[in-house]
Amino acid sequence: MATYDTAHVKNIVLLGHAGSGKTTFAECAVYEAGLINRRGTVEEKSTLSDYHELEQERGNSIFATLLHTTWKGYKINIIDTPGSDDFAGEIISALRVADTSVVVLNSSHGVEVGTELVWEYTEEFKTPTLLVVNQIDHEKSDFDLTVEQAKNRFGSSVVVVQYPLQQGAEFNAIVDVLNMIMYQFPAGGGKPEKLPIPESEMEKAESLHKELIEAIASNDEGLMEKYFEKGNLEEDEMRIGLKKSLINHDLFPLFCVSSKKDMGIGRVLGFIDNVCPSAAEMPVQITAAGEELPCVASGPACIFVFKTVNEQHLGEMSLFKVYSGTITTGMELVNENNGTSEKINQLFLLEGKKRIAVDELVAGDIGATIKLKNTHTNNSLHVKGKNYALKPIVFPESHLQMAIESLNKGEEEKLAQAIHQLCEEDPSISLKVSQELRQTILSCRGDLHLSVVKWKLSHIYKLEVGFTHPRIPYRETIQKQVNSMYRHKKQSGGAGQFGEVHMLVEPFYEGMPDPQGVSVRGKEEHPLPWGGKLVFYNCIVGGAIDTRFLPSIMKGIMEKMHIGPLTGSYVRDVRVSVYDGKMHAVDSNDISFKIAGMMAFKDAFHNADPQILEPVYTVEVLCPDEVTGSVMSDLQSRRAMIEGMDISGHYQKITAKVPLSEMQDYQSTLKSLTQGKAKYNMQFDTYHAVSYDIQKKLIEEYQKHAKDEMN
Repeated sequence: MATYDTAHVKNIVLLGHAGSGKTTFAECAVYEAGLINRRGTVEEKSTLSDYHELEQERGNSIFATLLHTTWKGYKINIIDTPGSDDFAGEIISALRVADTSVVVLNSSHGVEVGTELVWEYTEEFKTPTLLVVNQIDHEKSDFDLTVEQAKNRFGSSVVVVQYPLQQGAEFNAIVDVLNMIMYQFPAGGGKPEKLPIPESEMEKAESLHKELIEAIASNDEGLMEKYFEKGNLEEDEMRIGLKKSLINHDLFPLFCVSSKKDMGIGRVLGFIDNVCPSAAEMPVQITAAGEELPCVASGPACIFVFKTVNEQHLGEMSLFKVYSGTITTGMELVNENNGTSEKINQLFLLEGKKRIAVDELVAGDIGATIKLKNTHTNNSLHVKGKNYALKPIVFPESHLQMAIESLNKGEEEKLAQAIHQLCEEDPSISLKVSQELRQTILSCRGDLHLSVVKWKLSHIYKLEVGFTHPRIPYRETIQKQVNSMYRHKKQSGGAGQFGEVHMLVEPFYEGMPDPQGVSVRGKEEHPLPWGGKLVFYNCIVGGAIDTRFLPSIMKGIMEKMHIGPLTGSYVRDVRVSVYDGKMHAVDSNDISFKIAGMMAFKDAFHNADPQILEPVYTVEVLCPDEVTGSVMSDLQSRRAMIEGMDISGHYQKITAKVPLSEMQDYQSTLKSLTQGKAKYNMQFDTYHAVSYDIQKKLIEEYQKHAKDEMN
């Protein structure tokens, strides 16, 4: 393998809606460089990047795959990414280390929803971006409409560099308005013949050429002055201006290709190596300590792990980018995140599933290593004596939550280990054990994402796993005050148990006056971890109950508040005043008063007009104008309170308050209603009382569940 210096390494990420042709584009890029002898196809399941069994089964990309190609003395690392936002974790981790994004559009479908979603990520990262209109050979190709949509969606900074002479089955020539030349391809694709632009196309080509030059000049005062002076720009001036505009995220050049016919790919690769920035030309990395880390091969070694892959017979493989220095085999680096030392025993370039061993990787390059013991995604490794912590990837929020459990007893630990590995590979998957719900909750991005998790657990880890919707974290409270008394008495041979407690139980609200008709001797306020308060008053007079038993009474109350009397949910916002009772000189003890306190509280709760509260979330939905009515109707069917509508970019933003219990299937429903053109986020707002009918249903369900468990 030839060696390349930092200036001759380019890193690109392929983005776009599923089916836009990213994988075929990547295949052509490697083939054009002569690194493979035959182009694979998605249909034949023979491409370099979609090599995983699940990808071949489904016919589209699911995982970000690293490849590389070469072009005229440059090495171009290519990361092929999935087209669904369900796999945003794969997309974002690739964008974190790419220096240029290539957004692939399907000429027969225009700007699709997946493209709009990934565009937002390029805006967030400020990644230099090219647009490539693919599938010009398709019978329904509409290049002009696709360009119009791109400009409408992404702004006037989209500038045409190429356009097809003809489309559909007759496509074989591209007019390049940057070089003012026409490329005509042989029937089998590949290297084109350079020809003059036909006279019939000169007016259109010159108009687009002028538009391109003006766009380049408008982003640089010096170039603008030269353009006004000469009425044109020289080739080097255009190249420098384009590169600067790309780095500043001011210009988005647009190309056209047919990946299926292998037409136009070489021109895009030529633009990437000649114009697109290397890592050394991008803004310098800033460490957590605020220190600049220039991307130079002579600097102190520092790498950032952006992806982890678990291979059954190999273990963990870490994919990383070299941000400074030169990494060689045998080198020892320190993991800044945990302080451990890691030895780099092997270095690889990746060609899909194929690993190519190398001895070194320079600053700006991307590669892989295996068997790092304590290193994971988002970790920074560097030479000893430095403290380089690079900015971590912030993975997107996961909306879909499912409760999971092993269907085979004894495999719980195996399931936990499997999920841990899945989370290592894809941090947009997360797992938590909810003590409140008494369930293990898996979070992921959506239905497609969940199907991948299920497939891996079944096919790779050989586990049978059940998935159900998580229980809803309801709360219970009361609406009126009640007096209650309970006597606990137990005699069984020797010492018995005796405790009698009288209490006043009331709904609590901030600022309420002290209880009337009793003598307040002491007051304790206990903010509850799950929200609300328990306020406990000692109103005992005359020594009816020894003060040493009061903590036991409160402990019994708190125990019942952990498992509410109605649905087993947490209880909140109650005030308890213990004002009388009885004790026995021999038989009274802590356990007696704990039980008496618990049962007195339980009895009072049932008689105090108990109320179930449900969690309500603020939901914001972004959707195109044409589907707003359907989205609104669906929200209202979910007991939503619509709070308002606004415009956010190209979308309508609907804000509503919706009960959590109505949101469990929302993602898949929203995707179906809008053909995937909408997205949403939700944030906890407050607890609201449920209606009588719902409360009755919840209590009946809980009682049935409790009865089934006893049987």
